[in-house]
Amino acid sequence: MANTVLSAKRFLDSHQPGKWDISYTKLNLQKPVPSDIVISRSCVPKPIDCLAREVGLMSDEVELYGKTKAKVQLDIIKRLQAQPDGKYVVVTGITPTPLGEGKSTTTIGLVQALGAHMKLNVFACVRQPSQGPTFGIKGGAAGGGYSQVIPMEEFNLHLTGDIHAITAANNLVAAAIDARMFHEATQSDKALYNRLVPLSGGQRQFSAIQINRLKKLGIEKTDPTTLTEEEITRFARLDIDPESVTWQRVLDTNDRFLRKITIGQSPTEKGYTREAQFDITVASEIMAVLALTSSLEDMRLRLAKMVVATSRSGEPITTEDLGVSGALAVLMRDAIKPNLMQTLEGTPVFVHAGPFANIAHGNSSILADKIALKLVGPEGFVVTEAGFGADIGMEKFFNIKCRYSGLRPHVVVLVATVRALKMHGGGPTVTAGMPLPKEYVEENLPLLEKGCSNMRKQIENAKHFGVPVVVAVNAFKTDTEAELDLICNMAKTAGAFDAVRCSHWAEGGAGAVALGQAVQRASEAPSNFKFLYDLPIVDKIRIIAQKIYGADDIELVFFFFFFFLCVCVCVCVVIVKPVFWDLLSNKIIGFSNLPICMAKTHLSLSHEADKKGVPTGFILPIRDIRASVGAGFLFPLVGTMPTIPGLPTRPCFYDIDLDPETEQVNGLF
Repeated sequence: MANTVLSAKRFLDSHQPGKWDISYTKLNLQKPVPSDIVISRSCVPKPIDCLAREVGLMSDEVELYGKTKAKVQLDIIKRLQAQPDGKYVVVTGITPTPLGEGKSTTTIGLVQALGAHMKLNVFACVRQPSQGPTFGIKGGAAGGGYSQVIPMEEFNLHLTGDIHAITAANNLVAAAIDARMFHEATQSDKALYNRLVPLSGGQRQFSAIQINRLKKLGIEKTDPTTLTEEEITRFARLDIDPESVTWQRVLDTNDRFLRKITIGQSPTEKGYTREAQFDITVASEIMAVLALTSSLEDMRLRLAKMVVATSRSGEPITTEDLGVSGALAVLMRDAIKPNLMQTLEGTPVFVHAGPFANIAHGNSSILADKIALKLVGPEGFVVTEAGFGADIGMEKFFNIKCRYSGLRPHVVVLVATVRALKMHGGGPTVTAGMPLPKEYVEENLPLLEKGCSNMRKQIENAKHFGVPVVVAVNAFKTDTEAELDLICNMAKTAGAFDAVRCSHWAEGGAGAVALGQAVQRASEAPSNFKFLYDLPIVDKIRIIAQKIYGADDIELVFFFFFFFLCVCVCVCVVIVKPVFWDLLSNKIIGFSNLPICMAKTHLSLSHEADKKGVPTGFILPIRDIRASVGAGFLFPLVGTMPTIPGLPTRPCFYDIDLDPETEQVNGLF
């Protein structure tokens, strides 16, 4: 008995947060640095069940997907709920350029430094990449060089099927909408009701989700035979206005020809056609729900609240009204579990959710962050990455993700490069496949100094939220000492806590130790985290435009005039622009308290992608606004913003192939 008790105590002690007993993988650095796929394959990953044990996960909390990836059960949150959280770090960047800044590479290099070299408990939490960019123009998103998530082909292709689950769930909703409109248009009230509540064993019975709809309508009945004719009509007819449908079909592929389509052209649809479109899967509201949910129960509630259209009388129609929300939860029950992988040096990584940052909120899941913060313990670190520049992904990380998670970050890491800042300073256009112009490979301090204005603005943006900023200068071999020193000095002058040069692409974690030390010091510095706004809708949009983007104002022409007209005369005038009616409708149906998720180009602080540096003197045009009620935000559309990318002239798929003998994937980068 004594031995059994002792063994049990040792087992429990080994699964309590504390210093991990973890083995790290030693890198065999090569020069010149080989391709990403060659480096990824040169390193044999630890068995994922071994890594899970090392970081304190129990065997029944892990679902293995082969030898290199696993899903983690949400029950672990309950087991570790009394444990203090670790330090929370978000990695962002200057405004992106075609030259790349290396945020993902810096995220992975930093966690390799903190873990393998500084011997601290550390987790990276990153987004799952969309296959659209993987086969399009950007390539993979596993990091690069000697700072990668491995195996990189599994990371970039399918992973555990989460994005496919979202595609299936999203398109089930789309099919339900059009099917419901078709059946309502072709059947009487009685026939529709009899099919919605069919006879089974000689009796009719409401399903649980239909009971919910009855309650929403104020009908307190559970026997289908007792409804009046008026109640049958109200229950059976959603009366969706086809022009109001905001829910689109999705596909995880870049395909510009699906941006506008006509559906219902088959003779079997009896002439019920309408214009529609496809979005890319990662722009689906279900992806945003996955990223922002806190539990299975919370996800089910969020999925039920998603508004897909309005009725002809102006009532919002939800997935719960359609009767499909329970099925969505079933399709998403595995996708809600974070995916466990590892870096080249054997540090743990959670890969979970992947919303774009320009047309969604651009951050990995709250659940992954919360689990990781418990596992690392109070002296450990969790490093997550926000998409695109600080004006896009970081702003949404603070105002949306932190608002819903309740988590408070300790440090912002802002990534910059010499050549990207030169482009912001007015450097020439870069052409794919052509050598870089000499401005980017030769020392040019005046051009660089001018471009540093963008870095200063993004440091200022981070400081709006009261969190210390460390600038990581991602160094390239063509950078000179004078150029690197100039960036570091200007960053500190602009208010950064510290600024350090990094060489993690070529050296792995060893090249980011100085960054890790700066982050550790900054995490102990005083901070005063605060949100940017708690205001009415228009004021929230305006404060983001003015404080974060540097706009003079926003363009909402005639909104207030028509708001006054609609309220006083109680009529809806057809000449009201859609954006203003949407703003009015959103306020009426109770969505004005939601945070703002701006859908804007990531290539400029302004709405014009070709305006580099820090544009001034511009008015930010808001052409539409939509409500993602399930996810919990409003998203204004700034300028023209396609929600599904197109393929370039020469997509990445030209280089991707499978070796039939080894079954290895070639050509990914």
